[in-house]
Amino acid sequence: MGQLFSSIGGKFQRAGNGWRERQLRKIADEAFDRIRTDSHGDRLTFQDLYIAVLYAYNDINKFLPGPHNDPPSKEKLKAMMEEYDINLDGLLDREEFAELMRKLTADTVRSVGQNLLIGLVLVPTIALLAKRATEGFPVVGKVAQRTPNFVYASIVALGVVLVQKPNC
Repeated sequence: MGQLFSSIGGKFQRAGNGWRERQLRKIADEAFDRIRTDSHGDRLTFQDLYIAVLYAYNDINKFLPGPHNDPPSKEKLKAMMEEYDINLDGLLDREEFAELMRKLTADTVRSVGQNLLIGLVLVPTIALLAKRATEGFPVVGKVAQRTPNFVYASIVALGVVLVQKPNC
């Protein structure tokens, strides 16, 4: 049985990795295309790179679930530009930019995956276990028995979201 779950989990992980890679590449390409200037053709200066990264992080925060992700500082981005500028011309082409974004967003993507696992698998499971545990209590148990599973799970999930939400 454990091998079955490992096999299924591996297939989902490989499919999920492909989806994430495609989404990140799409976000990187869109950010690159928004910023690309006529003066540098298909290459980004540091200022262009900084704006493109801001656009990309805006899209990541808009389209991927999870907490807000802050873009890197200008200093970190400058160091990364020097690292990923393979031909040492002081400019990044589309592929160099895509590699930089892949490295830059690796932790973000991992965090999103963990949040999805928690939200889609663990919270409903814990909610149903909590419901079963409370069914034996006198007053609360009757309410828990009458409450449909999906409603109970939704209430617990909402509670988890509210507890995890940072104070602004």
